[in-house]
Amino acid sequence: MKSNSKASSWAGRILSALAALFLILDGVGKVMQAAPVMEACAPLEIPERVIPGLGAVLIAISLLYAIPPTSILGAILVTGYLGGATWTHVRMGGPVFPMVFPGLVGAMVWGGLWLREPRLRALVPIRWPRQAVEVEPAGIPTGG
Repeated sequence: MKSNSKASSWAGRILSALAALFLILDGVGKVMQAAPVMEACAPLEIPERVIPGLGAVLIAISLLYAIPPTSILGAILVTGYLGGATWTHVRMGGPVFPMVFPGLVGAMVWGGLWLREPRLRALVPIRWPRQAVEVEPAGIPTGG
């Protein structure tokens, strides 16, 4: 298993920290029922009584993501939460950016984790295309 370079590790930490900070602040805004959060939730038809609970869940799963031993579990749970957020925006229609934004946050979550966690890179490697090899009809390489 290949070890992390310092640059990769730091890039992953920064990306992960930005994602976790955004998610925790969003959760705190929901728990506190901040006016901008409530105004943003109204057109999505999210009942006001549900918003603090969504915030508490978001804070909890974001903290799981931020803590290294539970970061993969946290990333999986955050992915589910963000999928629900995406569906909520798709269901209501409207501009494209709000529909895509949860996916961008999810990419930050997994990208940061992938950069800082060599075991995840081993599990989900990026495979670059290699030089094409000619194959005989029987499926045996010809050595080209």
